[in-house]
Amino acid sequence: MLKLENISKIYKSGDNTVVALDDVSISFRNSEFVSILGPSGCGKTTLLNIIGGLDRYSKGNLAIKGKSTAHYKSSDWDSYRNHSIGFIFQSYNLIPHQTVLQNVELALTISGVSSSERKERALNALKEVGLEEQAAKHPNQLSGGQMQRVAIARALINNPEIVLADEPTGALDSKSSIQVMEILKKISEDRLVIMVTHNPELAEKYSTRIVKLFDGKIVDDTNSFEYSIDEGKPSDNSENKRTSMSFLTAISLSLNNLFTKKARTILTSFAGSIGIIGISLILSMQNGVEAYITRVEEDTLSSYPIVIEETSTDFSDTITTLMGEKEINHATDENIVYSNDIVTKMMTGALNGMKKNNLTDLKKYIEQNRTDIKEFTSDVKFSYKTVLNIYNSEGYQVNPNNIFNSSPASSGSMRNERMSASSSAGFSNMDVWTELIDNNQLIQKQYDIYGKAPENYDEIVLIVDKNNEISDYSLYTLGLKDIDDFKKLAEQSKTGKKVDEPKQTKYKYDDLIGMEFKLLLNSDLFKKDENGLYTDQSNYKPYILEKLKNAVTLKIVGIMKPSEDNNTSSNFGKIGYTSKLMKTLIEKNNNSEIVKFQKNNPKIDVFTGMEFKSASNYSIDDLIKYISVSEPDKLSEVTEYITAQKAQNVPDEEIVKTLSSSVNVTTLEDNLLKMGVADFDVPSTISIYPKDFKSKDKISLFIEKYNKGKTKTDRIEYTDYVGLLMSSVTTIINAISYILIAFVSVSLIVSSIMIGIITYISVLERTKEIGILRAMGASKRDISNVFNAETLIIGLVSGLLGIGLTVILLIPINYIIKSITDIGGLAVLPFAGAIALIIISVILTVTAGLIPSRIAAKKDPVVSLRTE
Repeated sequence: MLKLENISKIYKSGDNTVVALDDVSISFRNSEFVSILGPSGCGKTTLLNIIGGLDRYSKGNLAIKGKSTAHYKSSDWDSYRNHSIGFIFQSYNLIPHQTVLQNVELALTISGVSSSERKERALNALKEVGLEEQAAKHPNQLSGGQMQRVAIARALINNPEIVLADEPTGALDSKSSIQVMEILKKISEDRLVIMVTHNPELAEKYSTRIVKLFDGKIVDDTNSFEYSIDEGKPSDNSENKRTSMSFLTAISLSLNNLFTKKARTILTSFAGSIGIIGISLILSMQNGVEAYITRVEEDTLSSYPIVIEETSTDFSDTITTLMGEKEINHATDENIVYSNDIVTKMMTGALNGMKKNNLTDLKKYIEQNRTDIKEFTSDVKFSYKTVLNIYNSEGYQVNPNNIFNSSPASSGSMRNERMSASSSAGFSNMDVWTELIDNNQLIQKQYDIYGKAPENYDEIVLIVDKNNEISDYSLYTLGLKDIDDFKKLAEQSKTGKKVDEPKQTKYKYDDLIGMEFKLLLNSDLFKKDENGLYTDQSNYKPYILEKLKNAVTLKIVGIMKPSEDNNTSSNFGKIGYTSKLMKTLIEKNNNSEIVKFQKNNPKIDVFTGMEFKSASNYSIDDLIKYISVSEPDKLSEVTEYITAQKAQNVPDEEIVKTLSSSVNVTTLEDNLLKMGVADFDVPSTISIYPKDFKSKDKISLFIEKYNKGKTKTDRIEYTDYVGLLMSSVTTIINAISYILIAFVSVSLIVSSIMIGIITYISVLERTKEIGILRAMGASKRDISNVFNAETLIIGLVSGLLGIGLTVILLIPINYIIKSITDIGGLAVLPFAGAIALIIISVILTVTAGLIPSRIAAKKDPVVSLRTE
């Protein structure tokens, strides 16, 4: 079944050549016990290695079952060794970190045989050599004879056609040698056994054929045989079979090796985890800081949204200049001083930069493209000029507030004008009543709520600060403190008298929850007289008290306190209401009797009964009549002026022309606004609440997209004050992020180099194991997979260990940060980040181990087997 024709093996070492085999020709029967004798260095082991496919011949041909091996590929030799050859070595070559059973299973493992079948066949093989009871032991727990019998069982496990034994009794005592030879004798009854030995007595006693070698040539053959075609007919045992060790098997082999070196494996994994720990801590801090910044941004932008008003003035250039971020667009001379016209630009910006924005079209555009802006916003709020007229149970008006009015008799319209003016001037936070954003999830995140959040239009909440405090300004405004006390304090401050420090007032949550206010429609403030005209009754308390009996009741249903992470809320000390309240108010106002009457008579002022026209078109009598109704305080002054002018024969036209410049004549729009009328399609302000500063930039692009192609008159313009102020902060945050990324990159490189070195050391330590696996038929790919599996395991353990230690380290780190900054739980390792780092650890270690594993795969099996 086996024939060698003119085989030569030549080794080259520099300029020297060594002929190990010189034109050897020999054939072997399917079953015989052949002993090869000869002095050391005559080529016995080389011949055995060539027959076993471990070494390659330089010249000649080796035929196996009538088929030449001249064109065999590496995979063909692997299959041949695995399925047709069984090796028995002088030094046993058992893998020490595997049990006896696992050592015997090795050839079947490489063949891809299932676990259950491997175990059954291995136990049967051990039973044949009398070692079934030693299956769970490791090689170092056996005697020399027992280890050689394990090696024989391993050689026979795959039912090979050829058994090659290299000095099988060389390291055994006489008794063990006889036992081994008896086993080999029995094996030779149904297969070919070729044994290399220095013991001619054992060869004479047990062999059926003795072949002698000298200087690489066959000098004697006691039972020579010439190979014939009939005897060389291929069997079904190994033809076209391939080795197929699974990656799971490779992992199992590597695990066994790593478990025998637990301390080293742990230290190696810990060393590999150091980089992961460093990266994880940086990632935790970065994630925590980014999350904190995002919360601050979200909280900030929920209080300071992008506000687009119907009339706007662009002060962005002025603010940029004041911040020192002005771009210099002209050449500068170090010896010349240039003027920076800040004040001039501010004044010209205020005078020339006034612009009316078309919020109707913008609202329509936002609603049509809601999906494009939704992911970047917490809310988009449309506000209207309609005023909330709110009173407490005693008839004291709490909104619009009149705390700073010198006289309680000030008209409601004048109060509204003052409130509008203060809002335009940027003092809208003086309002105690504020509309909440329509994002309940964000509200729940930003506030701790005692009671509940408002849901219905008639439900409101009181917002306190983190110390459960609200300002005395809010208390006076809401009527919780006596306004007369405030006026006394104001008088004392004017006279310079010492003012006593007021005692702190306390209120229980349960006393405030359930507190009620009354909402009057704007139309309820006007009464129709016998002439069919309407008069303002807002300052007539009996009328107001009567109307309050049937007014809408607003009830405080909860108290909202900024959560621990909310550091920027500016709404404390205010009453929050939902957009439903404003919507309900506008709908009721729009359907009121006075509004319908005014709309049915669009040319007549329902308060004066006069036609809407400019003051210059009035007669003197009409002008006096108009002033008596709209501004009665001016009437005596105006009549005296008219009398004096007529006494001097000044023409009526001149008198009217002079007076008209100081008389504010209302229009139809003014009256409808006074009545609280609003068109939902025509907001006075659009407030866009970005989720963070990156989202704010996206919103700016969204508005730019709207402006694209429009004329300067039709473009939407606004000043992003918060964006201008925070641009430098964003730059710092980005710089910090880049620095952290640089640190991460260095850590990754160091980890990769270290793992590569450790893997290479493992390859050097396991060189003999590589030779054993190759002798059993393992392919180069199988060897590579074994070491790739080892690096994968180390990478996985390193990653898990690094993440675990990071989580433990974050406990004292967060405690220290909390004690220093009062920010709790800042450093948080994200779950996705932890998983990603474990995967990165595995990828890095496997990548770093690719070169060492390739080196392992390319090792010469013959050289590897000689390694100690």
